[in-house]
This record gives sequence, C-alpha cells and structure tokens, in this order.
Amino acid sequence: MNTHSRRKFLRKSSLALAAGTGGLAAACQGAEKEKISAPYLNFNNSYEWKITTTWPPNFPVLGEGCNLLARWIDEMSGGRLKVKVYGGGELIPPLESFEAVSNGAIEMGHGGAYYWAGKTPASQFFSTVPFGMNVNQINAWIISGGGRELWEELYHQFDLLPILCGNTGVQMGGWFNREINSIQDLQGLKMRMPGLGGKVLARAGGTALLVAGGEIYTNLERGVIDATEWIGPYHDYLMGFHQIAKYYYYPGWHEPGSALELIVNKSKYLSLPSDLQAIIQAAAARSNSWVMAEFNSKNATYLDKIISEGEVSLKSFPDQVLETLRGYTEEVLAELASENDDCRKIFDSFDKFRKGIAHWSTISEKNYYEKLMIR
Repeated sequence: MNTHSRRKFLRKSSLALAAGTGGLAAACQGAEKEKISAPYLNFNNSYEWKITTTWPPNFPVLGEGCNLLARWIDEMSGGRLKVKVYGGGELIPPLESFEAVSNGAIEMGHGGAYYWAGKTPASQFFSTVPFGMNVNQINAWIISGGGRELWEELYHQFDLLPILCGNTGVQMGGWFNREINSIQDLQGLKMRMPGLGGKVLARAGGTALLVAGGEIYTNLERGVIDATEWIGPYHDYLMGFHQIAKYYYYPGWHEPGSALELIVNKSKYLSLPSDLQAIIQAAAARSNSWVMAEFNSKNATYLDKIISEGEVSLKSFPDQVLETLRGYTEEVLAELASENDDCRKIFDSFDKFRKGIAHWSTISEKNYYEKLMIR
C-alpha cells in the first residue's frame, strides 16, 4: 500500500470510528432517555398503609367498599401494598381524616368532599350540589370534562391527591312527620340536613340541623326534629325510619349524585413505584363502579320492603316546592361562587358542563325513562 492509499485508508477508518462512536453515544443517550421515561418498578420493597374513613366500621356499602378497595390493592400488587382500614372513630374522629392525610399521619382517607367545606369551600362542587348533576353527569365532568384537573389543583395546596371513588346516586328527599304541600310548609321545619342543601332549606324558612347518625332515630321519634334526610331506601330501612315517620319524599333535590373521594397523601403517593400508583387508581375506579351498582341493587329491593312493611306514604315533592327551592339554590350557589377565586373558577366549569350535558341527558336518559322503559 503506497503512502497515498495508506492515508486514504486511515482517513476513512477515522471517519468510521467517529461515526461509530457518535452512533454509540447517541444510542446511549437514547437508552438513558428511555430509562428515564420508563415506569419506575421496584419489586423488592413492600408497603403498609392505613386508610381512615368518615363512615362507621364496616358501614353498609360505603365501609364495605373501603374494605374491598384495600383487598383489591393487596391482590393486584401481589401483597406489596397492604392497606389497613380504620372506620371513623377507630383511629381518629371521622371528620379529621382530611387533615390527618394532609400532614402524612395517615396515607389515605375516604369520604365526601363536602365535609371539607370549612377548609376549602370549593370542595363542595366535587361531592354534590342541590339540583346539580347526577352520577353519570358528575362522573363525566370529573373524568372527561376537566373536573379532575381542577380538583387536583385545589387539593395540591394540602399535599393531597383526590381520586373519584364511589357515588350514592340520587338520594331520597327525606322522612317527614307532616305533609309538604307548599313552600310554606317548610317554614319553621327542623330538619337534619347538612351542606348546601341545609343553606337552601334555611332560605325557605326551615332550620337545618346537624345530627350524628346514631342520634337521628331518637330525635325524630321524640320530635326534636321534624324531618331528616339520610341516604336512600337501603340505609333508611336499616335505620328503621319507616317505623316512626309517615311520609317518605322524593326526589333528593339536595343530593342528586353524591360523589365520594379517595384522598391520598400526594408526597407518599409519588414516592411509590409507578405500578403501585396505577394499582391505587385502578382499585378506586373499580370501587367507583361497585359502590354505585351496590346502591342501585340494594335500594331497589329495600324501597319495596319499606312500602310493604311499614305504614308509609311515598310522595313526590310538589312541583311548586321544587321550583322555589331551585331558585333559592341559584342564590346560594351565586354567593358561594363569589367567595374566592377557587370557588368561582370551579363553579364556572361545573355550571358550564351541567348546562351542556343537560340537553343530551334530556334527549337520552329522560326520554328513555319516560317513554321507553318497561315498568
């Protein structure tokens, strides 16, 4: 090989080596990027978490749903994430779970977002609003209509991650010991009713009282209260209200679709391997479906039992009463929306979605129920 050929060969070799080195570097960088973006999996560590609820231990449907949630997480994680369930009062008082999960004393909690109105009034839009959305509609708003992002943004300041985890469906309007024929019949009425519904009742001249679940039966029986709302036929039957109240009213204008939440300490959630994060999300989604199905199944059975076993008159609120309460609700919501930027921003999203989906729901579900469903 002459000098010219040797120089040409070396030059080509150098270029090939440089290209190979560059390709190797690019491949390494690509592998590093792939490594960074790949799921974080760690099968060596196991975790033991606690969840506290706002419900009594093993409370029908709601407490049972928490027990199932913990079991599903255990099963899907292969035992790597175990969750011990504590009913309200077993570990901490029921309404202190928000703060306990926020400060990291407990990893998870289960309840309704309207319980935290004292800490952040805007939370109420993620549970239920009088004359608001039903279960299908609020699921659509939170999952696909921008609600989840607003919810997570609101709870971020508390180091909490909220996850949709159940719904009671449309509740009953309540138990009364006198008929409600006009809006005037609500004046002076003492009724157990929490949340925004209680504020609407007050506008109608009634008095909304907060009564612990274990005291409602006795207070209604003795006339300490004139009426009470609870949940629906299944739970109302278990409470025995059909034995002491004569009138059972519908619909539950105050809670048309009460969404439930799983709150998770966000810092601890983000420290988990990504597959365990996904398992928590999947278990909550399964719980969201199971709780609603269980309520519908049980309520259908127990409404018939209430009517057949008790001397109960099942009655609908008069249209005039409902329309007046709707007007009061609009006033209460307008005031809530004016409280702060969070309330205004979330209300705007909630209200826009509600109005938009109402047309479709009328064309689809309402017409099906009224015209097509076999009775």
